[in-house]
Amino acid sequence: MIIAIIIVVLVLLFIMGLYNSLVRKKNDVENSFGSIDAMLKKRYDLIPNLVATVKEYMKHEKNLLTEITQLRTEVLKGGLSEDERIDLDNKITKQLSGIMVAVENYPDLKANQNFLQLQAAWNEVEEQLSAARRAFNAAVTSYNNAVETFPSNIMAGMMNYTRKKVFEIPETERQNLSAKDLFNS
Repeated sequence: MIIAIIIVVLVLLFIMGLYNSLVRKKNDVENSFGSIDAMLKKRYDLIPNLVATVKEYMKHEKNLLTEITQLRTEVLKGGLSEDERIDLDNKITKQLSGIMVAVENYPDLKANQNFLQLQAAWNEVEEQLSAARRAFNAAVTSYNNAVETFPSNIMAGMMNYTRKKVFEIPETERQNLSAKDLFNS
């Protein structure tokens, strides 16, 4: 009888451990996404200032500036899933990179003090965002491993936990840069 009670207690402790581990991992993912959210908020707050500063110089890139503003508005409306926000963030990242490339065609803008300060702030936010994404991806990987490996996958299924999406680098940013091309431009 005592052996049966000990076995039941051990099984219950094991189940509690699995449950608590999954909840911690889910909360780590949410916390990591919250960090990304905070960095994105900083980025979104910088965008209107950046757009306003470059608008007078970049008459030809008006469509690029308009699209960035529209994407920012869409994100700030809210009601988006984690995956939708990740996709929109990737689009914004691509468009912001386009602005920085286009800046090369405007020597006066590159020397503008407001632009230089905004560019420094933007670089800082992008570095912090990159670090937050790495932490998020680590938390998601740990969570996904727990959701997909035995025996925690059984408990995860009972809790309706499913695999989460990691932040991925857009295909355009995966291309190798040619130092030769950079120095020849």
